[in-house]
Amino acid sequence: MKPLLTVFLSLLACAAIAQKRVVLDQYYNNEVEAKTGKAFHYIWEDQEMTGFSQLGGLFEAEGAKLATLREKPSKNNLSGTAVYIIADPDTKDESRNPNFLDEEAAKAVFKWVKRGGILLLMTNDSQNADLDHTNILGRKFGMSFEKEIVHAELSEPGKPRNFNSCASTNLPTHPLFDGVSKIFIKGVAPIALSSPAKVVLAENGKTLIAQAKCGKGFVLAVGDPWLYNEYIDNKMLPAEFENFKAAKNLVKLLLNP
Repeated sequence: MKPLLTVFLSLLACAAIAQKRVVLDQYYNNEVEAKTGKAFHYIWEDQEMTGFSQLGGLFEAEGAKLATLREKPSKNNLSGTAVYIIADPDTKDESRNPNFLDEEAAKAVFKWVKRGGILLLMTNDSQNADLDHTNILGRKFGMSFEKEIVHAELSEPGKPRNFNSCASTNLPTHPLFDGVSKIFIKGVAPIALSSPAKVVLAENGKTLIAQAKCGKGFVLAVGDPWLYNEYIDNKMLPAEFENFKAAKNLVKLLLNP
């Protein structure tokens, strides 16, 4: 019995070691719901339309462990992190005392990526996210979010929502879009690129999604939080949109780049 027990314990230890830690920022995105006084908007715990609870569930389904970073990123607190996600950094209108990305934090994240970290950087349009400071980090990977809005929803008052005004159908051959023919992505800050960044998805000369290899690591950038609860599945979206399938692909890509 002892040899079997030893093997069993070894397998458990290997599984624990293999479990990847996916860390979501809540330092730069730290919005508080006025009525409840609780944090919300693009966080794991938020199960409403505004949250990332469903995306978090997809990571957990792949065996990842979710965590939240409520401090400025550094070498120490990023240690042991496989995937680090920054989404929708606060503006002064969204937080009384917003925390802005600075050179010190950007260098720490850059070095972490270079050592093998996987960074998902999702902003929002310039009216809803701090792009100026976020670009301190983005430019280290050849990515600069621009202050214009593409893929704005064109819906008329009193009429059904025009989801197709934010549809992308000419999708490239890329792991993110494997088996995906149509996605919904709304109000995007386009990304200006320089080396080493490369286009993943572009429309009308504007880059919506980009990627970059850096040392042993990898960066994926999107000009919108995109796959939060409101638009990750078909509770809100018409059936032909395949955001949920794209979300599954995203999770697998980040865990196994």
